Amino acid sequence: MPLLTINHKTVYHYSRPVAFGEHRIMLRPRDGHDLRVLSSSLDIEPEPMRLRWIHDVFGNSVAIATFDERADTLSFTSTVTVEHNPEDEFALTADDPAYFYPFLYDDEEFPDLQQFITPQYGDPNGELSGWARQFLDTDGPTPTFNILSGMTHGIREAFRYRKRHEQGTQHPLDTLQTGSGTCRDYALFMIEALRRLGIAARFVSGYLFIPGDRAHGYVGGGSTHAWVQVYLPSAGWIEFDPTNGIIGTRDLIRVAVARDPRQAIPLHGAYLGSPDAFAGMEVHIRVVSVGDEPRAAPQAEKV
Repeated sequence: MPLLTINHKTVYHYSRPVAFGEHRIMLRPRDGHDLRVLSSSLDIEPEPMRLRWIHDVFGNSVAIATFDERADTLSFTSTVTVEHNPEDEFALTADDPAYFYPFLYDDEEFPDLQQFITPQYGDPNGELSGWARQFLDTDGPTPTFNILSGMTHGIREAFRYRKRHEQGTQHPLDTLQTGSGTCRDYALFMIEALRRLGIAARFVSGYLFIPGDRAHGYVGGGSTHAWVQVYLPSAGWIEFDPTNGIIGTRDLIRVAVARDPRQAIPLHGAYLGSPDAFAGMEVHIRVVSVGDEPRAAPQAEKV
């Protein structure tokens, strides 16, 4: 069974000692039948006055740190080893109720899925809806897999991946109009397109494992990654990564799921001091096979 180790270090630098407000840390992967956490550690410097763990509204593990001392550097180091057992590539059979689109959700499931079906962002001129509907067959029911696969690969092939250092995720219409964005932008764009077709979709934040044979085919390594989960009757939640064209959980290590990207920020907090005290941030992330560490060099992203 594949074992992976994720090393994630974030360091905040300040020009002079500052005080720190509460920080929320969402870096621990979600346990499940296809992903099991074998060991996990979180080191914070300076040491927080209090560190407690909670499950948020979506069941994600969140650490909450509070501090009582000032410092000019604040660092968070997460080291996790997981057993990763990706499912075989997703496929529907003709017996599945969602084989063709449109399909209906079960009356008992629909109330719980409604928040993931309802669009969250405006589309006043119907541009998102128009983009989504291009994946539907005009002469009859469309195989649902064709819609999901078409969107996943269509975004990867037609849009230009670019890193943005601005905080947050851009509006889906900005992603469509510029034809570019980050993995978080791509995920949100695909989610909103699917919701306009009445398909339940949610945001996933996590890590991307880049095997040696795909080192030049994936983008989004060296930082946290984002993709989409779609809920289908009888199939459940299925992963789709429009940044890399991945269908299923191969090479994807989920940490958090959410209705909106703002609910799945890996590390969020504040400091108490003047705005010019902030001197910068460094993020180092490495995902490697256990026993294969010497072959993978750390990748760094500086902001």
